[in-house]
Amino acid sequence: MSVFEPEQFVTVHRANIATLFTLTNQAFQGFQQLVELNLQVVKSALAEGEENWQEALSGKTPLELLARHASSTQPAAAKALAYTRHVYDIASGTRAEFAKVAQAQYEQHRSNTQTLVDNLVRNAPAGTEVTTAALKSAFSAADTAYETVRKAAEQAIEVAKGNVAATAAAASKAGQQAAGQGTRAAKQA
Repeated sequence: MSVFEPEQFVTVHRANIATLFTLTNQAFQGFQQLVELNLQVVKSALAEGEENWQEALSGKTPLELLARHASSTQPAAAKALAYTRHVYDIASGTRAEFAKVAQAQYEQHRSNTQTLVDNLVRNAPAGTEVTTAALKSAFSAADTAYETVRKAAEQAIEVAKGNVAATAAAASKAGQQAAGQGTRAAKQA
């Protein structure tokens, strides 16, 4: 009996093609979501720009225009922050889908490799016990190393999520403070 069978190679190749198309579809969905988000942002910016120009051309006093401009700082900062959160959510969702596929691939490859190692050990000639034991040990060490790296990557992702949330909160607070200062300055002028 041969350890390598042509049917196994065909099966693996088919699975790899299916995975490729799954990942491509996930990437395309993420790209599509980004395009839709950007179209919404542009449409909203055009509508707000038109509204601002209409107000500017309506003949209000320069002081009123300055106050309006100062009061629009906070909503603009909030919109920029919301946009950043949407982009982060899209990227995070796409990454999560990629991670699911990668984990499934890893599990399949791990199972296939374990089967291959077991077949090699079972069909090994007499006197190769040391070599087969080393092969099993190497497989076990590689599996342990992968798990360690995977857990570290998950922890890094959680830290990054926390950093994004903290940055968003700080940016929102800074935007509110700047808007408040701008409004006070416009009223004093």
